[in-house]
Amino acid sequence: MGGSAPRRDHHLPAETTSFVDRRGELTQGRELLARARLVTLTGPGGVGKTRLAARIAARVRRAFPDGVRCVHLSGLHDPALVPLAAADALGLHDRSAQPPLVALVEQVRDRRLLLVVDNCEHLAGACAQLAAALLHGTEGVRILATSRHRLGLTEEHLLEVRPLPVPDPDGDLSAAQGYPALTLFADRAAAVVPGFRLTPANRASVARLCHRLDGLPLAIELAAVRMRVLDVDQLLDRLDDRYRFLTTGSPAALPRHQTLRAAVAWSHDLCTLPEQTVWARLSVLAGSFDLETAEAVCADTAPDDGTRPPEGAGQLLALPPAAPPELPGRPTDGPGVPGWSTDGRALPGWSTDGPGVPGWSTDGRALPGWSTDGPGAPARPTDGPGVPGWSTDGPGAPARPTDGPALPDRPNAVPGVPGWSTDGPGAPARPTDGPGAPARPAAAPVGALTLLPPPGLRRDDVLEAVAGLVDKSVLCRETGPGGVRYRLLDTLRQYGLEQLRRDTGQEEAARRRQRDWMARRAEQYERGWFGPGQPETAALLRADQDNLRAALDFSLTAPGEALAGLRLAGTLWFHWHACGASREGLYWLDRALAAAPAPTRERARGLWVAGLLAAARDFPRGRRHAADALALAHALGDTAEAAHAEYVIGVIRLFGDDLPGALRHFEATVARGPVPGQHLSLVGLDQVELACALGFLGEAERAVEVCEQALRLCERHGEQWVRSYVLRMLALAHTVLGDWPRAQRHAREALRLKLAVHDVIGIALTLDLLASIAARRGTSEDAALLLGGADRVWADIDTGRWGSHTLNSVRRDSEERAVLALGREVFERLHRRGGALGLRELAGHALQEPGRPPGAEAAGPPPHEDATVPLTRRETEVARLVAEGLANQQIADRLVIARRTAEGHVERILGKLGFSNRSQIAAWMTAQR
Repeated sequence: MGGSAPRRDHHLPAETTSFVDRRGELTQGRELLARARLVTLTGPGGVGKTRLAARIAARVRRAFPDGVRCVHLSGLHDPALVPLAAADALGLHDRSAQPPLVALVEQVRDRRLLLVVDNCEHLAGACAQLAAALLHGTEGVRILATSRHRLGLTEEHLLEVRPLPVPDPDGDLSAAQGYPALTLFADRAAAVVPGFRLTPANRASVARLCHRLDGLPLAIELAAVRMRVLDVDQLLDRLDDRYRFLTTGSPAALPRHQTLRAAVAWSHDLCTLPEQTVWARLSVLAGSFDLETAEAVCADTAPDDGTRPPEGAGQLLALPPAAPPELPGRPTDGPGVPGWSTDGRALPGWSTDGPGVPGWSTDGRALPGWSTDGPGAPARPTDGPGVPGWSTDGPGAPARPTDGPALPDRPNAVPGVPGWSTDGPGAPARPTDGPGAPARPAAAPVGALTLLPPPGLRRDDVLEAVAGLVDKSVLCRETGPGGVRYRLLDTLRQYGLEQLRRDTGQEEAARRRQRDWMARRAEQYERGWFGPGQPETAALLRADQDNLRAALDFSLTAPGEALAGLRLAGTLWFHWHACGASREGLYWLDRALAAAPAPTRERARGLWVAGLLAAARDFPRGRRHAADALALAHALGDTAEAAHAEYVIGVIRLFGDDLPGALRHFEATVARGPVPGQHLSLVGLDQVELACALGFLGEAERAVEVCEQALRLCERHGEQWVRSYVLRMLALAHTVLGDWPRAQRHAREALRLKLAVHDVIGIALTLDLLASIAARRGTSEDAALLLGGADRVWADIDTGRWGSHTLNSVRRDSEERAVLALGREVFERLHRRGGALGLRELAGHALQEPGRPPGAEAAGPPPHEDATVPLTRRETEVARLVAEGLANQQIADRLVIARRTAEGHVERILGKLGFSNRSQIAAWMTAQR
């Protein structure tokens, strides 16, 4: 099929190291190439796009009779050379007068080949032109590209290359060899430390190392090289300064692979100025985030009032930096353009107000290579002699600067015009900071900063920058609660933070904006907590957990911010208490109370919340905090915080076995009714605890009356969390009345609602009650298994059930009844089995009717507000098995599919339903029946 034999290095590169398994991506890549002619592998620097592309190409080689050729662009910077590089890779040596791209298409028109175009990101425009020409001018040429962002063609199909999965360093590592990240590290480490392998002694350290490196293959490989002089634990100790230690020892590696920092800087240089600024500001976000959060943190427009920063306020401009001119400089008729000037005098060849057309010469004679289109027309560069690096695209086309042969598309790309470059053929020359960037000096000392002119970044600018950063694979886009979320890999975040810290005050300003935004969001969630959408709110708070932590930490470490931190920690009381985060909540409250000792409303709130959270572990401590909160609230005249503190005092009495005292306490608070400013959740909980005291004291009928009153309150507001406690109290009351079917129905509905918000304490209490009901109904096997599961959940709270005589007596009664019916040996076996179940498997067992499939009973309100989410037939089948409590491997075995396939189905179900865990799928499936 013609053409000279291609040079060896344009074939697929020979692999000098082993390839870590990426079976899923390999399969997907082959499938995409089978139906699409342009496939682009996208992902962050160092993720393994080049290796994966080579593997995919090797797998499909036989489908291309004219072969597979690779165009390496990492060392190329001139867009005009891209078609020439492709022709060289294909062994084409055209000598015609046709433009290179036209000639290339003509020569491969009848071929069937695969062209791998590697590292397109810095030449995206030229690569897009090459791809478009080949796609439109041929039928048998297919293209596999690698780039940090898409090329932007309509024919393009994308395959995102993600970091390698890493196991939980603190989890079960018995199957560590099944994780590619660990395998990669072990393989590369063995190359420098012969005999190195994964062992039970080093698995956790290797997993932690790979986790710290985000599963990025390049980072892992560079770390493994340091095993020559460090062991794994020493590497972990030194990862804080990762850029200094992660340097390759191979002089044959490409320059951009010399360090991880170089790979990150490569991506940074390709960003526009707003994108670099947003990248830097987003680095204060510790976890995933949504677009609203990005806008709140990055925009110089306040999200609430639309105000702008004062004139001259410092808005960060990304690196490479330079000092800004006071006035924009413009070229004059002098020869040479050595620099920039603001007054037309400081630098030769520049002016601000030359004769004729301001700043431009109209003579056409003073400069060789300059001309005009006619009398009075502005002078412009031509391709004439004397002005190297300038050309036109054809007759009648305006002259423009080009990069010139072998010149990088960065500063100094146009000979004689430092700091100018173009984006590709036909693109106008521009300063290298990005399209539309203001004129600036071509060179500046590294480390200097430039400020965007007021008003800085607007919210719309942030949206555009986020979109650009996603395209460049700087931001990872992922599906999460509430829709699309974004994430900076830790390596990229650290680089952004470095840029932010180059300008004094920028980091603190960004962190304060982040804290203020999280505080506003927390206040919004608290106001809406007693209402519909609680599972969604709980999921959003869990998704924002890392950012909440960052906001709290900033408040408690920055001077003068402690009160704001105490306010935020107190506002989140419902998250700490209702969503299984009591231990962390108490940690933050302890710190905040110590940092803000002044007698304020925030302190009164913080004290009773700390008392509520402490009571689960330490009754005396909880009682002290609640009493202090009550006294302070009275002193401040704050009746709402006083009522909240009184609730905590009553709860401690109830679970401290002072049932008569608790009864009198809650009778008084319920009779008093809500006070102005009291949160309705705590109004409802007053009624719940009154019903609880009545039930334990045997006054079941009164308890039912109180519960019905509380249910009406919840139903008016569409509330679910307090409702779950009301249902548990109804189940307790009907247990006292001996109405087992009704008691079990209420208890199961309560468990579903508690699972939806991950109310761990409520789950434990309800499992105890379900075990008691099963024992009294005579279903002793269920009682033993549920009791084992309940004991396992309580082990994460308090194995002694807070020392409560009431709670422990109920547990002992359940065990005695089950042992009497089953015998001690059978009971112990079932108890152990229940204790070995995970929470979702345990819930799946608890929610099923004896002898019927899980969730066969009538359902309560679904935990997800949209019950018509379109799951496919297979996804529905998988969701049903999740509801049964099956793990991914069990689902795969049941459906005769691969475990990876099962995992993919579960992830898609979570994304479609907007859920964050499997227990929510189980509850949702149950509610659909």
